[in-house]
Amino acid sequence: MKRIVIIGASSGMGRKCAEIFAQKGYKVAIAARREENLKELCGQYPGNIVYLPIDITKDNAADRLYELINLNGGMDIYLHASGIGFHNEELNYDKELSTLEVNGLGFTRMVTAAFNYFRANKINGHIACITSIAGTKGLGAAAAYSSTKRFQNTYIECLDQLSRMNKLGITFTDIRPGFVKTALLDSKKNYPLLMDADKVSRTIVKAVENKKRKKVINNLYALITFFWSLIPSWLWVRLKIRN
Repeated sequence: MKRIVIIGASSGMGRKCAEIFAQKGYKVAIAARREENLKELCGQYPGNIVYLPIDITKDNAADRLYELINLNGGMDIYLHASGIGFHNEELNYDKELSTLEVNGLGFTRMVTAAFNYFRANKINGHIACITSIAGTKGLGAAAAYSSTKRFQNTYIECLDQLSRMNKLGITFTDIRPGFVKTALLDSKKNYPLLMDADKVSRTIVKAVENKKRKKVINNLYALITFFWSLIPSWLWVRLKIRN
């Protein structure tokens, strides 16, 4: 029975992925800040899910992760589904720094801890992270979010190279959704190509199980981001992209 740890499982895609993995018979360990949501989910799958509240912005988060791993009897797969983001054309200071703290520092703290767990225990583990297509190019309407997602894409690439250099056998999956109907999005705005969270979560689970190195969800977003990547910077910064 495979053992997976999911960080950011109290809501959204993280929660739905936890449900799917539990239904498939995985031993699932979940974590997030909101303990009541974790407890509720654990109660629905008492034989498959254990939980521990973890705030990834706190200094003790890595130690808490190791506690959760032990509670689950070990870890074969680490799935990072935690993240925040804001449409922030006003460049609200608190929103920008909160995004950096969660998507930058918190992400690094947890992914590094997972990597070191696999390395220390000589496990050919798998690290999967839900990032975003927003990392493809800098988005002026969501500067901190877009920048931290680009950071995540690059950090995963760096750790993949580090694993190969040292023959560690740790593999990686970078999952890049577009707009998904979750609480992360502003309900007052109209988003193009909005995707269903259930369908996206099933695609995420499939990508993790198949150890896909990079997965852009869906094919239309893959085409869009391909053409985005071809646009030179001098032209990109002149485009008005708000949503």
